[in-house]
Amino acid sequence: MTLEVAFRHRLSAGFALDVAFEAPPGVTALFGRSGAGKSSVLRAVAGLLRPDEGRIAMAGAPVFDSAAGVDLPPHRRRFGLVFQEPRLFPHLSVLRNLRYGRRALGLPANPAREAEIVEMLGIGALLARRPAGLSGGEAARVAIGRALLAEPRLLMLDEPFAALDAARREEILPWLERLRDHAGLPILFVSHSLPEVARLAARIVLMGEGRVLRAGPAADLLADPEAAEFLGPREAGAVLQGRVGRTAPDGLTEVRLAGGTLHLPGVTAAAGAAIPVRIAASDVILALTPPVGLSALNMLECRVAGLHRGRGPGVMVRLECGGEALLARITARSAEAMGLREGLALTAIVKSVAIGPADLGG
Repeated sequence: MTLEVAFRHRLSAGFALDVAFEAPPGVTALFGRSGAGKSSVLRAVAGLLRPDEGRIAMAGAPVFDSAAGVDLPPHRRRFGLVFQEPRLFPHLSVLRNLRYGRRALGLPANPAREAEIVEMLGIGALLARRPAGLSGGEAARVAIGRALLAEPRLLMLDEPFAALDAARREEILPWLERLRDHAGLPILFVSHSLPEVARLAARIVLMGEGRVLRAGPAADLLADPEAAEFLGPREAGAVLQGRVGRTAPDGLTEVRLAGGTLHLPGVTAAAGAAIPVRIAASDVILALTPPVGLSALNMLECRVAGLHRGRGPGVMVRLECGGEALLARITARSAEAMGLREGLALTAIVKSVAIGPADLGG
């Protein structure tokens, strides 16, 4: 099932939505700064906002089509929406909260599906509790479970980490990765945190001022120097695919990439697991020859695949490392002094401490 979105809507005298994108099964992230219109797009897809014109369809069947006069109410669209706040009923137990959406839609009980969702989200020990006794991460998982138990054709998550601190984000991220890998339905994930998007999303829809600026596979978009202008130079970075190796007594774990091996802290995935690793462009240093006498442990052999000069003094260097793309942000003065050109062999140096748990997928 693929979600198709193409509509226009004027929200105010100075702001209008004009968006078009597709979301296949897996996570599609709507990414952009606050005020870009991401949450308004979710509301339109959910049926809580009626666009001025356009079409929204799931698996080819329209839920909204201004030309054909189609506008299904939210409950008939069967799209699950999880807001920034869990919005659980305080007087109901976790189990009764989970079952509420399904009962409200008149769906029969499904114990097998209920057990599957409880196990997938790791909330079995919480079923008898009330929402007041849950942590922020636990409450978010229960809200997602409630939406899933209503058998949605699409799941929408509107900045589910907005009210959580860093520790609680790390608590829920592995469960969202598990949901992504096993739910088998399209998931629209709204965020303005690039590490979260890089860790979870297969596709990114980059939004700004109500419009789609860029859209495509996450690995391609994040490693595109031109996209860095929209993402912001401090946010730009690439996602490489790694495989977890052994963990040394000092706590650093080997993560093997196509272009070399990284030694990273905070890796929780088991040995042999495949994980994505986000490396920020600002955390990459370039050398014309493999350096000696440095404290840095992580060195990848690369070639220059392209250079992109921004509006400021920086240059975004696109590197090819073992068939994968990596970005490095350096000054134009350094690029000129090094004689950087397409095809030039380089060593890319990455600090281990620059890559934290938020940059590592599971």
